[in-house]
Amino acid sequence: METLPKMTQAELSQKVAKGKYVLFFTADWCPDCNFIKPAMPSIEADFADYTFIKVDRDENIDLAADLGIMGIPSFVVYEDGKEIGRFVNKDRKTKEQVETFLNGLVA
Repeated sequence: METLPKMTQAELSQKVAKGKYVLFFTADWCPDCNFIKPAMPSIEADFADYTFIKVDRDENIDLAADLGIMGIPSFVVYEDGKEIGRFVNKDRKTKEQVETFLNGLVA
């Protein structure tokens, strides 16, 4: 999984302009983020048509605020520069919940 460097919303828009991306907002100190991290390689493998990008919320606090990310872990999905879905809240997420969310985007 690629890690996003500190970036503005405009820079992010350029990065996700072509293709399918899942932004995974997380932080090292977040217990609920650390709960889902071991499942991420399997989720990435199951959704190989997406590029997964880890976004450290603390490194990108302005970007998170601009995107309305108030709780982590959270997922925001882009296709060809347009946001097509978000699973954003402060609750712990299971592998099954994340995959159900992503499957709902494909349908």
